[in-house]
Amino acid sequence: MGLLHWDDRYSVGIAAVDHEHQELIALINRLHEEATAQGSKDAVLGFFGDLFKAISAHFALEERFMRERGYGRLTQHKNDHERLLDEIRDLMEAYEASSSFDDSLLADALDAWFSRHFETHDARLHKALGAH
Repeated sequence: MGLLHWDDRYSVGIAAVDHEHQELIALINRLHEEATAQGSKDAVLGFFGDLFKAISAHFALEERFMRERGYGRLTQHKNDHERLLDEIRDLMEAYEASSSFDDSLLADALDAWFSRHFETHDARLHKALGAH
């Protein structure tokens, strides 16, 4: 059973963005599974790296759609993207520096990180852009 699950309320109404959101959820779940299985530190850090790259590319796509559609809250949304990237970088560094692993801490951080962004910034984006 995964940490995060796709829900239609997460949809922003742009098929490419929604597809990437689903892929990010799958990647977060794989990272969590690897970490909780006490996989090698290198493997978990590899998943973190893959997640960071995927999230960075996804944010670039989302920001392009927002610019193309003249989304009025682009700056705030982009600032949250930058904050989220900083947080995922902090999680990676904390994991790399730790000698022990706190599964619940990682789970809480990943869940809060993803869900909070979906329920605030992405929900406003969907409301502003409507179905496409």
